[in-house]
Amino acid sequence: MPATVIVGAQWGDEGKGKIVDLLAQDSDLVCRYQGGPNAGHTIVVDGDTFKIRQIPSGVLRGKTCVIGAGCVIDPEVFLAEVDELEGRGVSTGDVHLSGEAHLVMPWHVAIDQASERRLGSLQIGTTKRGIGPCYADKAARLGIRVQDLLDAKILRQKIEVALAEKNVWLERVYGVPPLDLEEVAGQLETLAQRVRSYVDDTALLVDRALRAGRRVLLEGAQGTLLDLDHGTYPFVTSSSTVAANAAIGVGIGPNRIDRVIGVAKAYVTRVGEGPFPTEIQGPDQERVRELGGEFGTVTGRERRCGWLDLVALRYAVRLNGITSLALTKLDVLSHFDELPVCVAYRLRDGSETHEFPAHQSDFHHCRPVYETLAGWQEPLEYELPEAARVYIAFIERALGAEITLVGTGAERESVVSLR
Repeated sequence: MPATVIVGAQWGDEGKGKIVDLLAQDSDLVCRYQGGPNAGHTIVVDGDTFKIRQIPSGVLRGKTCVIGAGCVIDPEVFLAEVDELEGRGVSTGDVHLSGEAHLVMPWHVAIDQASERRLGSLQIGTTKRGIGPCYADKAARLGIRVQDLLDAKILRQKIEVALAEKNVWLERVYGVPPLDLEEVAGQLETLAQRVRSYVDDTALLVDRALRAGRRVLLEGAQGTLLDLDHGTYPFVTSSSTVAANAAIGVGIGPNRIDRVIGVAKAYVTRVGEGPFPTEIQGPDQERVRELGGEFGTVTGRERRCGWLDLVALRYAVRLNGITSLALTKLDVLSHFDELPVCVAYRLRDGSETHEFPAHQSDFHHCRPVYETLAGWQEPLEYELPEAARVYIAFIERALGAEITLVGTGAERESVVSLR
């Protein structure tokens, strides 16, 4: 049985959690393939809001959940999430954590926060959760992995070696106090005693499930335009967010993936710094933010809001091999008479392009070319108004991809299936 990938098609925060929650009903395993506690999925169930950071959204459906090797894990955040879910009657007994995933350590958080302060006006706008420094140590082969929690002696040795270097950076480069070896080792060993029960050979678990004909859903954190290689660098996350990385992050062959479902808002948002061609100017920015509840799940930060960008979305379709799209938060646009949609970029030399610029300097200076569609100013309850259907059809023609699901509200049931 092939696997299905759910991938964000914009700058993250597209509503992937809701779509994963919906599709998890017909899945057996739900797996997170990249990212850490800097990304959150918000799901509303019978009026109760769940904000999930590390554990796959399928946990709310009682599915087997896997956190793959491509993820980074903050053990304190992970256990806090376990305790919150269990306290609200959601079992985490079928959550499996890859021993190959890397741990976000206290020095990663300290360096992330200090680095952003030091950059000042040039800062990237990270969540300051230590994700970037953790992935950097992974690439430099200096990281501490989840499996190191299984041996207290090895764990302490690795912490001691790491702190010998990290404390020099903290004191001499960033001018902040060093971390104490005994305190860090003691805290992590306490956390390790609980985390150990979740550690598993998750790549083998997923492979066996696929061989047995079980249905596997692979979910990413963040979105395509935050991909480390293909996103709006350097204003990106520190891992590969695109669909191709799902196979690597979970530990299966790429030929096991059958479908790629892209998730995009009916408008677009981004958090943090970086270029944003369709960012709304004037009072409509705040209006969209309030109507859409555009505040970060993890940080609470205000999201920057913009009109739908079809140039960037077409890029995401191409880059991920998206086979169909889920369009979320269409209901937010029910309050506007007119809806600008970006169909091209105007470059510095005055030329227009329908393709996403390959060079950063071009993207930084491009301006959106809009077509304006009629709004509908009526609620999306049982049937979509004609103007809303025209909006959807316009997007499909521009992208050459079908929209199969449309989000019409915050509740998990507020989804219209078009096909």
